[in-house]
Amino acid sequence: MLGEFIQYLFSGLTSGAIYALVGLGFALIYNASHVINFAQGEFVMLGGMGTVFLAAAGVPLPLAVVVAIIGTACVGFALEKLAVEQTKNASVVTLIIITIGASIVLRGAAQVLFDKQFHTLPAFSGDEPINVLGATITSQTLWVLGITALIVVVLQWFFNRTLLGKAILATSVNPLAAKLVGINVSFVLLLSFGMSAALGAIAGVLITPITSTNFEVGIMLGLKGFSAAILGGLGNPFGAVIGGLILGIVEAFGAGYISSEYKDAMAFIIILLALFFMPSGLFGKKGTERV
Repeated sequence: MLGEFIQYLFSGLTSGAIYALVGLGFALIYNASHVINFAQGEFVMLGGMGTVFLAAAGVPLPLAVVVAIIGTACVGFALEKLAVEQTKNASVVTLIIITIGASIVLRGAAQVLFDKQFHTLPAFSGDEPINVLGATITSQTLWVLGITALIVVVLQWFFNRTLLGKAILATSVNPLAAKLVGINVSFVLLLSFGMSAALGAIAGVLITPITSTNFEVGIMLGLKGFSAAILGGLGNPFGAVIGGLILGIVEAFGAGYISSEYKDAMAFIIILLALFFMPSGLFGKKGTERV
């Protein structure tokens, strides 16, 4: 019984860590520009698929991972420069439609550039299972949890200890005031899209050895990452991490003790309840905004 509980817990934490990384990407862009980027899931797909095909072409796996992450970050830069920056004065709804369109374009491009098949990667440190209190987990699970924790710590340091990180925070609070004190708001927005894309790519690389990847994998991961960001409080990076972990754990225990058929639905039931009873999320700022 304990082994079963631990098994579900690690499964939930693994999924939750991926949702947290995707949710962090939503939070970064929303903080810098108040844009909700629905192409975030496609960054996850590009990271995984890019690594798979670079490795298949003979590129050593560590180098393939780095190139895929950098390439995905460049796609994020291009999205901001070619789409978002050109419509900076557009309404929120227009910007959302633009990012949805970008998501569709990226999926179509992935079909042409890659293929429609499912692909996987070898686990980073072998497939030998690890026994923990009667539960069997893979080493890749530890990679997912460890790298996610490291990213959270690095981002915390970046935002609180570096001038560039503080510039991003200042822009999120008041873009006009940030511009008046000399902060290049356009560069901050560009950087936010690149960082968000890189986070998505890292999530895609980490999850591919566990669940495989294909050109459509970003749709559901993007929606769950968005749910994590909403649950934690949109714009709150710490909240996105907590929201992702909660969603992952609820999914795992719901699938294990209730039914796996409702696994995906559980995340969206939680987000609907959160929107009804806690519209600002667990850690969001209370208040209203007229648009």
